[in-house]
Amino acid sequence: MKPLVSIIMGSTSDMPVMKKAADFLNDLEIPFELLALSAHRTPTEVETFAREAEGRGLKVVIAAAGMSAALPGVIAAITPLPVIGVPINSSLGGVDALLSIAQMPPGIPVATVGINGAMNAAVLAARILSLTDEGISARLKTWSEGLSKKIVKANADLAEIEYKFKV
Repeated sequence: MKPLVSIIMGSTSDMPVMKKAADFLNDLEIPFELLALSAHRTPTEVETFAREAEGRGLKVVIAAAGMSAALPGVIAAITPLPVIGVPINSSLGGVDALLSIAQMPPGIPVATVGINGAMNAAVLAARILSLTDEGISARLKTWSEGLSKKIVKANADLAEIEYKFKV
């Protein structure tokens, strides 16, 4: 089995956030890899990864970083693959990372999710993959239908709660 998605984080301290992406991809049976690479501390390794990613069969990169959050942009500058950036709340409420990832120069796009939005990054990666993989598409649709059912059930549960002045 070869990975279709690479989940990269600037540090293993980002793993509690990125676990949501890994869990989602695992649940949808999408092969992925987990790597720790830093644009500032391991720039040579980041460059090697980005240059080789497409040739290794990867289809999407999810890159998480906090603070100056250069990792997603550096990868996007080198690889032709779609890169999804996850800003990590490590300082300034994560706004510094969000702006670093979202404010890329023309021609170097990075899809950006919300601060600590690893789950949405994985959903977006699955949607990209579902364009050419019917199995992933079917599993993603089933998962999406489950979201709706959860809200319908929550509403039914709320209807059962009694208050003196609830109408």
